[in-house]
Amino acid sequence: MRPLRTFTVEPNLPEPLEPLKKLAYNLQWSWYGDALDLFRRLDSNAWEECHHNPVAMLGRVDQERLRSLATNEGFLAHLHRVMTDMDAYLEDRGWWPKTYGESETPVVAYFCAEFGLTECLPIYSGGLGVLAGDHLKSASDLDLPLVAVGLLYQQGYFRQRLNADGWQLELFPRNDFHNMPVRQVLRDDGSPVIVEIPLADRVVKAQVWRVHVGRIDLYLLDTNITDNGIEDRHITAQLYGGDQDMRIRQEVVLGVGGTIMLRELGIPVKAYHMNEGHSAFLSLERIRHLMVEHGASFHEAREAVAASNVFTTHTPVPAGNDAFEPWLIEKYLSGYWDQLGLSKDEFMNLGRAEPPGRDEPMNLTILALRMSAYHNGVSALHGQVSRKLWNSVWPALPQPEIPIDGLVNGIHTLSWISHDMAALYDRYLGPDWHEKPPHADAWQATQHIPDAELWRTHERRRERLVAFARRHLHEILQKRGAGSAELAAAEEVLDPEALTIGFARRFATYKRANLILSDLDRLERIVNRSGRKVQIIFAGKAHPRDNPGKDLIRQIVHISRSEPFRRSLVFLEDYDINVARYLVQGVDVWLNTPLRPMEASGTSGMKVAANAGLNLSILDGWWAEGYDPEVGWAIGSGEMYDDLDYQNQVESQSLYDLLEKEIIPLFYDRGSDNLPRRWIEMMKASIRRLAPVYNTYRMVRQYAEAYYAPAAARWDELTGDNLARARELNHWKSKIQDEFRNVKIETVNDDLPTPSERARRDETAARVGKNVRVEAVVNLGGLDADDVAVELYCGRLDEDGQLTGGHALPMEHVDQQDDQRHKYAVNMPCQLSGMVGYTVRVLPGRQTRYDTRVSSRIRWA
Repeated sequence: MRPLRTFTVEPNLPEPLEPLKKLAYNLQWSWYGDALDLFRRLDSNAWEECHHNPVAMLGRVDQERLRSLATNEGFLAHLHRVMTDMDAYLEDRGWWPKTYGESETPVVAYFCAEFGLTECLPIYSGGLGVLAGDHLKSASDLDLPLVAVGLLYQQGYFRQRLNADGWQLELFPRNDFHNMPVRQVLRDDGSPVIVEIPLADRVVKAQVWRVHVGRIDLYLLDTNITDNGIEDRHITAQLYGGDQDMRIRQEVVLGVGGTIMLRELGIPVKAYHMNEGHSAFLSLERIRHLMVEHGASFHEAREAVAASNVFTTHTPVPAGNDAFEPWLIEKYLSGYWDQLGLSKDEFMNLGRAEPPGRDEPMNLTILALRMSAYHNGVSALHGQVSRKLWNSVWPALPQPEIPIDGLVNGIHTLSWISHDMAALYDRYLGPDWHEKPPHADAWQATQHIPDAELWRTHERRRERLVAFARRHLHEILQKRGAGSAELAAAEEVLDPEALTIGFARRFATYKRANLILSDLDRLERIVNRSGRKVQIIFAGKAHPRDNPGKDLIRQIVHISRSEPFRRSLVFLEDYDINVARYLVQGVDVWLNTPLRPMEASGTSGMKVAANAGLNLSILDGWWAEGYDPEVGWAIGSGEMYDDLDYQNQVESQSLYDLLEKEIIPLFYDRGSDNLPRRWIEMMKASIRRLAPVYNTYRMVRQYAEAYYAPAAARWDELTGDNLARARELNHWKSKIQDEFRNVKIETVNDDLPTPSERARRDETAARVGKNVRVEAVVNLGGLDADDVAVELYCGRLDEDGQLTGGHALPMEHVDQQDDQRHKYAVNMPCQLSGMVGYTVRVLPGRQTRYDTRVSSRIRWA
């Protein structure tokens, strides 16, 4: 039945408690412990029942309770303190304005398909969203002029339930936006802001919602409005829901719609950050708008757009990257290639590898790489993997020179650290410890934390984890209609004093949740040894269409119900940010067993390290660069195998050996004071070495310094004076395209002795510590010397006689022999003995960082 009228009912707060509304609608409370304590103090039961949602809780608290608190001096003093701190946080100048100056409007737009900010705003599925949420929080802490763009999903990601057999079922509860910390964006006259997005032969309309994340605003598009047909209303129904047809519509709304929305809101952003390829279509809309606004060609507008785009890839395998068949692109974006002045094939080829195939899908990762000047993977190893994976975008470049960096992820420490541990750090490291660089004295002070105090703090968190797990299991069993015996058994699982291992992540087969279950007889002996008990807590969701992942969960549930493991192995249902927080704060050891190199980064282990836990992991993702024997354990040495069964056998045995011979003895090696001194020493080393590095305060600052600030400056440079610099740059590139085929390296000479001279003089060709002089004559055809850079590329030879792991040395222009011939020279140092080689190459010589069209066609001489 359709209502005659709709309206919103808001909480009725006594006047002294009105500031609670402002507090509830700014997610800064989610990483500010005193604010969290205030909401718990308001009504601890309602806080839990509302899943830590202060907006919903304010409407649920009994009016008599509110009136009582309005005259409670202690509560009002607490509220005043929290609001004073929040106002000071919002008004103080942070790192960005102190470094780059004040900015009245946002400079950077950060696009992502999901944001994991807090459990009461379930518009995230896993690691990508949680990282995006942490990115925004640190951007707020650093006071970056950043605005974020995403989609507001009616159902978000699914809630997990397991049936009696342990098989995962998915529930999709609807989000009630009016009882969540989001607000609709309205115009001055009170009407909603509506964004019109061209899609196929129609216009899709989206309303806009805003989330305050400290100093940062996150804008979310929502197509569920009556102006749209039912098909389009469902575009923002589910995160990652539906088929490819739904996926492309979501990504057009995100990329194209998000860009239009920023213009509609009057937010003149300069730099755009595409966090994963889902928003790659934004580049096309930016180019289209510049063409209309400035009367520019596609290539002229592209220079400015690409120079100000940042792209981060998170996926280490080709199948994980979105790619759409030509018929889908034509269905929803056919209007774009005419507006961009491109043919259909030219448009499609923007998202295809070199050389493009006519029926090849349009890959959004390739589109984002081609349409951006700054590209990065999310760890050093993932950067290497990505350079290999996307070599086809720059086929003429050697792999080490593929322009994809490895900028390792981090965590927003204050969002993940326990209040107990944060108080300990405040006491011994100083109140601003989370902003200190890795080598600051504050972090070195970790060694001065008393062993007993650190250990007791950690033990309290383990006890709370066990209590939470028991309560969680009891609630799930109760909802399932379990009998009294099963409910009583849930109260006995786990031991608050036993060595506790955690494993929680998305249940995909490559993450190998069952590696530790490979030999159940051996595992039974490990976990049930008298006086040295070990327990394992699992949690995680499988994708709704991933039946092998669901079967992994079922296997673990069955094993946990068997008598040998009934008290020592637990699977926690419905993994979310709240469950994750209890786990990373309470476990002793975090287990991670992916197939290398399929873990792009991973951040759960970073959260454990910040909470003084230790990592036990395959050398993949962030652990490949973070591992040191003093801070945790490595399973294997980074080997790669062709036989998966053999690999599982070798690595499971290595895992068991580490547990039996190193980890368990170290944990239970206690003195008369019952303190595991050597274990505590590793805890302190882990905090000192890992926590100050693997955090988003460091990560976002790196993005700002290496990408955001240069991208914004480049935008200003290229768009000034009606795109004059962009037009000039495009003209120069056109000249390079036309003339580069005529460039020839005519002669290359060096001062090495010939074979006959070496035989006559009885000497080697070169010696370590000496230089080899190399000279080359290059015919530049119609180009000038300023148009090119001539380089010597040298390095060791592999078994096939090919240069591997080489490096480039710039050659100096030493002479012009005639109108076209130029002489270049360089002294090549011989630093290592062995077989080496060199070649000479010519590249476009101006600033090539922003070259997204020519660089893929650089020719080797």
